[in-house]
Amino acid sequence: MKRNRGTPARKPSPFRPPQGSPRTQPEARRGAAAPAQARRGKEAAFIDPPKLHKALADAGYGSRRELEEWIAAGRVSVNGVPAHVGQRVGPDDKIRVNGKLAQLKFMLRLPRVLVYHKPEGEIVSRDDPDGRPSVFAKLPRLKSGRWISIGRLDFNSCGLLLFTNDGGLANRMMHPRYEIDREYAVRVMGEASPEVLERLRKGIELEDGVAAFKVIIDGGGEGTNHWYRVVLSEGRNREVRRMFEAVGLMVSRLMRVRYGPVHLSPRLKRGQCRDLEPEEVQALLKLLPPERKAPAGRPLDTDNDLEMDQGDDDDRIDFAEK
Repeated sequence: MKRNRGTPARKPSPFRPPQGSPRTQPEARRGAAAPAQARRGKEAAFIDPPKLHKALADAGYGSRRELEEWIAAGRVSVNGVPAHVGQRVGPDDKIRVNGKLAQLKFMLRLPRVLVYHKPEGEIVSRDDPDGRPSVFAKLPRLKSGRWISIGRLDFNSCGLLLFTNDGGLANRMMHPRYEIDREYAVRVMGEASPEVLERLRKGIELEDGVAAFKVIIDGGGEGTNHWYRVVLSEGRNREVRRMFEAVGLMVSRLMRVRYGPVHLSPRLKRGQCRDLEPEEVQALLKLLPPERKAPAGRPLDTDNDLEMDQGDDDDRIDFAEK
């Protein structure tokens, strides 16, 4: 039998999800209509349900102060039980004022999440003494609030960046407690031996502790350049680069291709962004438990109660007024 001597099979692109790569769903096309259930159904997430006295005030039952007094006096019930001041309510609660069922409207408030394809040569910061281009200059303006970056990529890195207008979501997406995957396509100068790959899987001692890849896949390469797909579930400063440097390999290109269930679509060109569809935002929210509230009488200490991770490359929170 003659062997086929035609053009050799192309190696898989390092930027495409490898076989078996976790993927919750394909990215929705920009402008696609969201399913009605995602917009209105009970499974839709309500962010920070309103306090009872505020919901009643918004419905025209009185001032907030007056309604707090009504609640304290036992004139308001929730699901047949006397309400208490500060109680939060949702669309499934039966609320009565002086025994009569209250007609309240609850707004579905999914946070807005933006996907941006960061090119090399931009910083993820509002201010830079060197005057380098900022990713925030490329984002659409918000009518109110500000964009918050979910992690960072350094000046020489590229790929997927997420932004949101919800600080609580940004905090939880970055916190190492929740072990949200970050996947990267990495090009290095040289090739790692099987022994080196095993070291990277088991853990490398860095100056800020041991770091290990959850997944490392050989993506092939030619000449002095070799590609790998790696997955981390934390975001320490320059972690991917430092891990390869620790085994004698220099990273020549670093591209984030996935953050949690969100993949970088080949349709999204460098320097472009798009909003996640409602069902995609809900997929993010399902990864995370509800945001923890501060104990009564004590504000949430973000330095201790919700320690920020440092990111690869630098998952610190950053805000941009728009």
